Amino acid sequence: MNHASASGGSAAHGDGSMHAHQGTLRSYLTGFVLAAILTVIPFWLVMDHVIASRNLAIFVVLALAVVQIFVHIIYFLHLDFRSEDGWNMMSFIFTAVLVVIVLGASIWVMFEENANMMPMSPPPSVQQPHPPPNP
Repeated sequence: MNHASASGGSAAHGDGSMHAHQGTLRSYLTGFVLAAILTVIPFWLVMDHVIASRNLAIFVVLALAVVQIFVHIIYFLHLDFRSEDGWNMMSFIFTAVLVVIVLGASIWVMFEENANMMPMSPPPSVQQPHPPPNP
């Protein structure tokens, strides 16, 4: 399909060429349902204490969060390896790697700072003053 105008000029601004990656109602509904499910499952896991191990529960919730990020990217942002010869997805992957590096380094620095802080002496216990002896 040629987006050039009838006079042989360039593509018209309102002809839809800027919206080549619009989704259908079905894709939006699919994305919405998946996002809702991926929100309800972690909420249920945490509120009902379904997973006994705290670390495993955190891992599962984070894994479902990553899956939900990809649902949003695919169904709502319409980023894939086919759009614009893959440059959209490549730029997203580059950004995601940078964010992971920055967040990971920040968490590592904060953990090391906490581990290497000078230990503070415990606060003095509050003692009740003894009543004066009765004469």
